[in-house]
Amino acid sequence: MSSTITGTQVDHNGKQLGRVLVELNHVNKWYGDLHVLKDVSLKVRQGEVVVMLGPSGSGKSTTCRTINRLERIDEGTILIDGQPLPQEGRELQKLRQQVGMVFQSYNLFAHLSILDNVTLAPRKVLKMSKADAEKEALELLDRVGVAAQAHKYPAQLSGGQQQRVAIARALAMHPKVMLFDEPTSALDPEMVGEVLTTMTQLAQEGMTMIVVTHEMGFARHVADRIVFMADGRVLESESPEEFFTHPRTERAREFQSKILGH
Repeated sequence: MSSTITGTQVDHNGKQLGRVLVELNHVNKWYGDLHVLKDVSLKVRQGEVVVMLGPSGSGKSTTCRTINRLERIDEGTILIDGQPLPQEGRELQKLRQQVGMVFQSYNLFAHLSILDNVTLAPRKVLKMSKADAEKEALELLDRVGVAAQAHKYPAQLSGGQQQRVAIARALAMHPKVMLFDEPTSALDPEMVGEVLTTMTQLAQEGMTMIVVTHEMGFARHVADRIVFMADGRVLESESPEEFFTHPRTERAREFQSKILGH
């Protein structure tokens, strides 16, 4: 659990956390008759790494996708850095710029070079000059370990390299928070490690992250907090140590026995 010291939040490791950047209050969502998110409330502070775990169909990816309005909600509110998430239009675009997202599939533009993929949004949306955008893009590609691939095309890169480019592309928009929706699930096993290493480095640099994943090692060692979901509800929100050693709910114990038993 976390405690408050002189107005700042301190987590279980003594890591100082900043203001609340993402806040979901009593969020509900239906697909027709199917109630997929049931009264979901969640706060994520600046610098915090929150890993969302749960069985398939638990609502964790849907929750992640509501945070930048890729999925609309039916009830409740979502705030990004204190601002309500607009329904649509220019204000939504502005707020979306503050939330980077990395998906299972890399979603790179096949006809653009790696460098052009990373510079496209900063030039079009942030109105950066070509020179400034390229300078920053090369620094970001270097940061994620693929600077040597800058002038290649996505099809010439491995899946792990493409996913690291996707991370660089999201970072190029200077987001306040990064969302990762199962970023390693489409990768061959030997490529998973390189993406998780990049994400771990980002976490160590203080990036605010919400990560939906099945990678238990990452969850255990990198997360500040585990949010466990099942059947559209948040059932547990604990430190990794607490969650993995003393799960409070039968559903979490069952999930762990299946996942960690392999």
